[in-house]
Amino acid sequence: MSQLLRIHPANPQLRLVRNAADVLRNGGVLIYPTDSCYALGCQLGNKAALERIRRIRRTKRDHDFTLVCRDLSEIAAYARIDNSAYRVLRSLTPGPYTFILRATNEVPKRLQDPKRRSVGIRVPDHAIVASLLETVGEPVMSSTLLLPDDDVPLADPEDIYQRLRDRVDVIIDAGNCGIEPTTVLDLSGGEIEVVRQGKGDIGRFQG
Repeated sequence: MSQLLRIHPANPQLRLVRNAADVLRNGGVLIYPTDSCYALGCQLGNKAALERIRRIRRTKRDHDFTLVCRDLSEIAAYARIDNSAYRVLRSLTPGPYTFILRATNEVPKRLQDPKRRSVGIRVPDHAIVASLLETVGEPVMSSTLLLPDDDVPLADPEDIYQRLRDRVDVIIDAGNCGIEPTTVLDLSGGEIEVVRQGKGDIGRFQG
């Protein structure tokens, strides 16, 4: 049975955040809010936890997971960033964007695109995520909380608890945080390519 942690979205209770961080460090799977929608998360490099998320979402082997990072300096340890990419990242983080970047050797190969050696990275603008990442001390592997038979991500914490309480270790209840996924920008090829338009504005990249 999952722990249900009710954490304030603007002023997270550190005791509860530490509880969630301990579960991650011990190989658990977490459901947590972001600035776009709820997500499934686990410890970086934990293969067993990653497989649990794959089973929950029933994803294919080539499903792309995202590294959720604290800030630009942490991104630099996991992705190769040229000057133009840096300017984009600096202007759009934190925020509801996922960036496709060339991965460094710090990223486990199973998280990289096998052909392009790229990885998805994001820095959410959410107080709970910021506190959790600060406490854990490293990025969290993440995937949108979209179940196989659903058209949109789960948004209501009570619904999430009823449907997944036996399949994850912790569910953070921060209220309804929406169903619109992030905007995905591919910066791995030197140009900016809009892969998916989501919550993040793309007006500056059009025309």
